[in-house]
Amino acid sequence: RELLSSDAMKDYNRARVYLDENYKSQEHFTALGSFYFLHESLKNIYQFDFKAKKYKKVTGKEIYSDTLESTPMLEKEKFPQDYFPECKWSRKGFIRTRWCITDCAFDLVNIHLFHDASNLIAWESSPSVYSGIRHKALGYVLDRIIDQRFEKVSYFVFGDFNFRLDAKAVVETLCAKATMQTIRAADTNEVVKLIFRESDNDRKVMLQLEKKLFDYFNQDVFRDNNGTALLEFDRELSVFKDRLYELDISFPPSYPYSEDSSQGKQYMNTRCPAWCDRILMSHSAKELILKSENDEKIVLYDHIGPNVCMGDHKPVFLSFRIAAGAGKPIANVHKCCVVQ
Repeated sequence: RELLSSDAMKDYNRARVYLDENYKSQEHFTALGSFYFLHESLKNIYQFDFKAKKYKKVTGKEIYSDTLESTPMLEKEKFPQDYFPECKWSRKGFIRTRWCITDCAFDLVNIHLFHDASNLIAWESSPSVYSGIRHKALGYVLDRIIDQRFEKVSYFVFGDFNFRLDAKAVVETLCAKATMQTIRAADTNEVVKLIFRESDNDRKVMLQLEKKLFDYFNQDVFRDNNGTALLEFDRELSVFKDRLYELDISFPPSYPYSEDSSQGKQYMNTRCPAWCDRILMSHSAKELILKSENDEKIVLYDHIGPNVCMGDHKPVFLSFRIAAGAGKPIANVHKCCVVQ
């Protein structure tokens, strides 16, 4: 409410805020939230009512919280427990809204996919078992938003995908000349720690790997040139190349940053840094954002607050212009203006 009434947002005269706060419901709670602020320069904005199956003009500022199940202006779903059974309290899922601006209709889908529960398990195979779980969940969402219930439109999918680098390939590359020591629990013989040491140089420790520890001796490799050297290990999206498009990444891995307010650039030694936070789109949406007046391509895909502590994730943004009428061949001219 402070944000909605702040001086900085005074030119955004319409808003829709959706917060899933139904934390007592193990079956439905996702902890997701989507905030939409609409600038006064946008004259005709319509939002889709999924129950009535028609668009309604957006006026005023409205906040929806608690269960969200009561509003027909969105679709919300939590992934089934059997997708990630080892995490009893998983809150992963998605929220979908549909909008129409200048005769251009598109879905905005806020998503949260499953994390890596253990660095040691993630390291065991390539691709990891967790990668497969995320693949299944994302495929489910994409199938859901293009099913037969509603007309197909362009879509943007954004949020914490929890995409990780191929852990096995990364470790083998970072520690190519190292020797590995395996430490097991005395009672179960289970592997609890891997230590990679340089073969010479006084057997200096390069990497220590535990369930929730990824302690590499030189963090600069993740920051230099925005971590570009590691993008080749960012492979999870390749499975969806026929369905999803992403602009080139030119920012460093967005997770896991230190939550110490004095260490805005420092990564925590809990996970291998990765581009968890992304903004992806359908191929028709790609055409939409790259098709602007006079071929003026003003598109930015970047992160926010590179030097400031903003929690363990750095926010990622996509900024673009939509030319009036650009969506007509894609959105099949919804004639939004005649819908009440």
